[in-house]
Amino acid sequence: MPKMKSNRGAAKTFKKTASGKFKRNKAFKLHILTSKSTKRKRSLRSATLVHKSQQKRVAIMVQ
Repeated sequence: MPKMKSNRGAAKTFKKTASGKFKRNKAFKLHILTSKSTKRKRSLRSATLVHKSQQKRVAIMVQ
């Protein structure tokens, strides 16, 4: 049986950390920024971890 292919979109979106968790960027930061507050935009800059309920799913996509 051939090897499974990784989901290329997911592979570019998620990065694996040294502890095995997955890092992701936050949504809602690309356009229509004039209606969002400075505080909100600043908090959207920082990366965050994928929730533990979704980690198994992301791991399968990224491999």
